[in-house]
This record gives sequence, structure tokens and C-alpha cells, in this order.
Amino acid sequence: MPSTQAPARRTPHRGTGDAPARDERAPRALSRAFGVPALPLVAGLLAVLAALALSVSQGAAGLPVSAVVRTLLDALPGVSLPGVLEGPEAQVLWQIRLPRSILAVLVGTSLSMAGAAYQGVFRNPLADPYLLGVSAGAGVGAVLALGFGLDLSVGPFAAVPMAAFAGALLAVLASALVARGSFADPATLLLSGVAVAALFSAVQTFLLQRLDQVRSREVLGWMFGRLTTDGWSGVLTVLPYLVLSAAVLLASGRRLDVLRVGDEEARSLGVDAARVRLVVVVAATLMTAAAVSVSGLIGFVGLVIPHVVRLVASHSYRAILPLAGVFGGAFLLVVDVGARTLVAPAELPIGVITAFVGAPFFGFVLMRRRRGAP
Repeated sequence: MPSTQAPARRTPHRGTGDAPARDERAPRALSRAFGVPALPLVAGLLAVLAALALSVSQGAAGLPVSAVVRTLLDALPGVSLPGVLEGPEAQVLWQIRLPRSILAVLVGTSLSMAGAAYQGVFRNPLADPYLLGVSAGAGVGAVLALGFGLDLSVGPFAAVPMAAFAGALLAVLASALVARGSFADPATLLLSGVAVAALFSAVQTFLLQRLDQVRSREVLGWMFGRLTTDGWSGVLTVLPYLVLSAAVLLASGRRLDVLRVGDEEARSLGVDAARVRLVVVVAATLMTAAAVSVSGLIGFVGLVIPHVVRLVASHSYRAILPLAGVFGGAFLLVVDVGARTLVAPAELPIGVITAFVGAPFFGFVLMRRRRGAP
């Protein structure tokens, strides 16, 4: 006779074995809400803080890391700590090291996010922030300011950054005009950018030949990439454009994911591909132009960092854009430390170091694409 006893109800074990599951709820909720994996984001922020502490403590006037950290914390409201930097050391920290380090974070973030945005717009993982002639236009502006005395300074903003910024925007505007504003066809826009970049590069070369050796060397030093140490003016130049453009790009992450399936499919899902490209290109161009105006031409950052994020974190632009910004800032901080210390007391151009890193990585990406890897 079969037993009528009801089977015992299995209750979940509430011991320590459930602790990891409960601990993972917060990161998973963050990932679902914003589309950003929590672990890479936290790792990137910690990398920025560690690189920032290293950057502000390295240089000709060595500053102890512990004293630097105490000095920075002491500046917070309601915090008072002993052993802070004073006198000339404090001036070096607040007027030279910290502005340059913050500028490195902003420039790295701008170039990385802009590179990721261009890759999404053109559906090409080999696109970079200089695709539409930004670098060539900025170079022409810098040559005119450094070599021929063009003065477009406005208030605290120096002549060279303003001229480079104007040249970069002019080149991108020319690319859009050549493409007849056809943001519905990324191939046409891409080819127009190549043509305009070649034209501006020719103008840049012509102007360089008219300069004497001293001014020509100064222009070339700017073109190889450098970060200014003249206080906070560079930070003030980049920050407004970065904040506004980053907000636009982060809000466009989901639409960039939709563009990956093609324009027709995106239109069927209610996404206007041409309008998305216009908005993203304008935002990415503004932040790139602002970054280039204060740092010169630093290559490969906008190409390498988004690819690294794809390899280790996600293929969704909702995650790629913020993570590329964070890791791009940390990367350029470390590169800047190398530029200041590898051949001290001289200084290496930042673009030289990024080229040493980026060129082999570019070859690696090409080989992966040839094998059909994502």
C-alpha cells in the first residue's frame, strides 16, 4: 500500500553557502540598470586612483606618496591631517603635478570614449577619433599659432589650444560638407574624412616648410603629444566639453548597439540611424577637438582602449563607452609617468610611447579580424 505521507519540503540552506549569492545581488543589479559590468568598473576606478597617486609623486622633485595622499585628503572640508606638504612642495603639487595628472585623465577619457563612439557609428573596430580630419585640422591651427603668431586666445585660454580647437572643428565641418551632410551613409562620410585629412595635412606641411628651425621644432614637439604644466587652464579647456559630450555619448549607447545590426533593421526598431550618427559624431568630435587642443596628437589611445574593453568586459556600447573612458584615463596617466621618467631629466613625447604600445596592438587586431575572431 503506497504511503500517504507528503514528501518533505526542501528548504534552501541558509548557511554560509548562500552568502556569495546575496553578495552578488548589488553588482548584478548595477549591471542590469546601467549595462556596465560592476567588477571592471570598480577595477578601472581603482586603477585611476592608483595611477593618479603615482603620477603626482613622480618627477624631478620627488614627493612622498603618503604625504601627497595626506595633502589631498587635508584639502577636503572638515578634514585636518598632520604631515601635509608645505611651501614649494605644496606649490609643485597643486600648480604643476595635480593639474597635469588631472589633464591626463581627461584627455585619455576623451580620446577613448570618442574612439569607441566612432567605432560604433562607422561599425568599424579600426576607427579612431582622428578619422574625420581632427588631427590634421588641429595641426594646421597649431602651426598657425606657434609659427605665424595667430592669436585666438580668449580669457584664460591660450592661443595654441584655441587655434588647434578651431582647426579641428573646421576640418570636421569640411568633411561633413564634402559628404553633403550624408550621415545616413557612413562610407561616404568616412571617405570624405580621408580626403579632407589629406588636404589639411598638405597645408600643414606647406606651412611647416615656411618656418625656421626653432619654430618648426616647437611645432613638431606639439604634434608628437605633450601635456601642459601651466596650471589649470588646460583642465578648464577640456572639462566642459568632456562632461557635455560624455553625457550625450552615454545616453546614445543603446542606440549604437542597435546600429550594429544595420540601418534597415535599426529603422524597423524605431531608431533613426542618420540622426544617431549626427549626434554621436558631433559629441565625439567636440571632446576630441578639446583634448587635442591641449595635448597635441596622441595616437592609438582611442583605438587600443575600446578594444581592450571588448576583450575583457563586454561588446555592448552601453558598457564599452564608460569603461573605455575610465581605463583610458588610467592608461594615459601611466604613459605620462613614463614620458616624464624614462629619459629624465628630458621628457619623451607622449605620442611616441602610445605608438610603441598601439602599433603592435593594431597588428594584433588585424590578425584577429583576419582569423574571423570578434
